[in-house]
Amino acid sequence: MQSEKLSIKHYLIIGSMLFGMFFGAGNLIFPIHLGQLAGSHWLSAGAGFLLTGTLLPLLGIIAISVTRSRGIYDLARPIGKRYATGFMILTCATLGPLFATPRTATTPFQIGIASHIPASQAPLYLAGYSLIFFGLTYWASRKPSGIMDSIGKLLNPAFLILLALIFGVAFTRPLGTAHTAQITAAYQHGAFLNGFLQGYNTMDALAALLFGIVVVNAIRGLGQHNPTAIAKTAAKSSLLSISLEALIYLGLIWLGATSLTVFKLSTDGGIAFSQIAKAFLGIPGEIILAIMATLTCLTTSVGLTSSFSEALHAKFPKIAYRTWNRLACGASFLIANIGLDQIIAWSTPMLMFLYPLAITLIMLSIASPLFQHDPLVYRWTTALTLIPAIFDALNASPAIITRQAWVQSLLAWDDKVLPFAKYGMDWVAPALIGLAIGLSWAAIRRVLAGKTAKVN
Repeated sequence: MQSEKLSIKHYLIIGSMLFGMFFGAGNLIFPIHLGQLAGSHWLSAGAGFLLTGTLLPLLGIIAISVTRSRGIYDLARPIGKRYATGFMILTCATLGPLFATPRTATTPFQIGIASHIPASQAPLYLAGYSLIFFGLTYWASRKPSGIMDSIGKLLNPAFLILLALIFGVAFTRPLGTAHTAQITAAYQHGAFLNGFLQGYNTMDALAALLFGIVVVNAIRGLGQHNPTAIAKTAAKSSLLSISLEALIYLGLIWLGATSLTVFKLSTDGGIAFSQIAKAFLGIPGEIILAIMATLTCLTTSVGLTSSFSEALHAKFPKIAYRTWNRLACGASFLIANIGLDQIIAWSTPMLMFLYPLAITLIMLSIASPLFQHDPLVYRWTTALTLIPAIFDALNASPAIITRQAWVQSLLAWDDKVLPFAKYGMDWVAPALIGLAIGLSWAAIRRVLAGKTAKVN
């Protein structure tokens, strides 16, 4: 089917959609915290962060278009039905009520409220705040409409204007110098790889697998029908979006590094961002930031809750959308009340497990036309990625898990046998070995099938 030629305006529309989908208030806190951790190595850490924070989500959308998948289940289907179902459920749960959605309430609370109340009263305030927040989320996501999208279209530009104002003041009157900022121990020699792993926290690569079909359908609606043409359009239209995100991320990382001159290393980026906003814009700026962060995260919460409910209702149609929606909002409220720091601490092992599987799935999907979409290649690569991904999840778990003797034994073996284990990248070598085995086996099978066909 012939594809329509798109104008610059069309590319800008899709690029704006991509930016709106992937960038929210939550994306502000991790780059700032990374800057504080990396100190004077902020640039090399930022380069690693950009790979997983901006490039990988784009590749996820391209993977959806190349394989003509209707969603994350279809994308993982070549590995097997059970695996695809399990991977979809884990991804939806991570982006939904387990981690990402509760974080939409705790992030603005940490930015705008936590620093102004006694620590002893924080749980009570968080309970009230999150109850109202997820009550509004449930109300808005019962029948998602264009209202929240319209609010988002107004909030994103306003939020960017406020951010540009902070950057403008920061660049003209910086808090300190980044090249002399203190470097934490982990970033002395592994800044790039640690930045790469910190990019997992954005969860945008996982979100691309869930939301990617929305972008692909939008491109199809503009007259593009060929998978190759759709992939090229996604790549071209996202150039503006990715460039803007990359600039913002690097600016925030630099801002975090320079803040160490005035502030101590914070436990999370929410506290640091609140301190920086107050330093540059005073109390009024901090109040405006808190309100806008709440509203922006609310639109994100509605989008995540709706996507979670729609995806699982489509897979398990006997359970109504409204039931999934109630589950998502109720569970998100409960988990939000353990606090942002605990959510991040418990989400890290899940992300260390899912991201290697998502990265290999995205790369295999994009390259699948080269090996005729052979499931053997998918299965071998995934099987050998799965084991070190489990080790990485254990290694990143809270102390209550890592202190267990059997866990320490497994991690000691992992560190001894697999390269890059101490950086959380021990899955790379096994994945490449699995890819080589899968490609070889698939090639041998095609040769044998060809010989059999000639004999017959």
